Formats: sequence, structure tokens, C-alpha cells
Amino acid sequence: MVPDSVLEDVARRFALLGDPTRLRIVRVLHEQGGCTVREIAAAAGTSPANASQHLGRLLLGGVAGRSRDGQAVRYRIIDETVEQLCAIACGSVGDRANAVAATG
Repeated sequence: MVPDSVLEDVARRFALLGDPTRLRIVRVLHEQGGCTVREIAAAAGTSPANASQHLGRLLLGGVAGRSRDGQAVRYRIIDETVEQLCAIACGSVGDRANAVAATG
């Protein structure tokens, strides 16, 4: 049996990953590794200010980390389970879309 406190943490994790912009940022960090805010913003199709706000949430949630590279700050995924979680969710959504397309 999973305790309620754990379920609440899981719900917060899903809420953190429940934003399309944050998912784009996670995808960029998985595909490109350590990136600056400007690089992330450009690849995710958002402004640097917006990317920075979303990165702050990912940092607080323990999904992303940052390190200094000279004067630049580079962000990266530090929770390896996020990639697995995203792969499972994306695969499931893709499978469902394919099944619906095949029946329609």
C-alpha cells in the first residue's frame, strides 16, 4: 500500500510535468544535454524569461540541475527517472492515437 504522503509527492511530480512548455524544456535537455537559458528558449520555442521561470520550477522539483560554465549557467536533467516516465507516457499516448486512427 502506498502512503498518502507518497501519493501527494507523485501528484506534485505529475503536476510539474503537466505543462507543455516544461515538457518541451525537458525534451530539449534530454536531447541536447547541458544548455543555457537562451539555447533552451530557442529550441523550446519560448522566450528566455519564460524558459527561466519554467527552469526554476524544474530546479525546485528536483528534475533539473544547473552548473556554471565560465559566465554561462548550464541546465541539465538530474532525475534520470523523468526520461523513463516521459517515454512511457509518450509511448502510451502514441499507441492510443494509433489505435484510434486504425479504428476510425
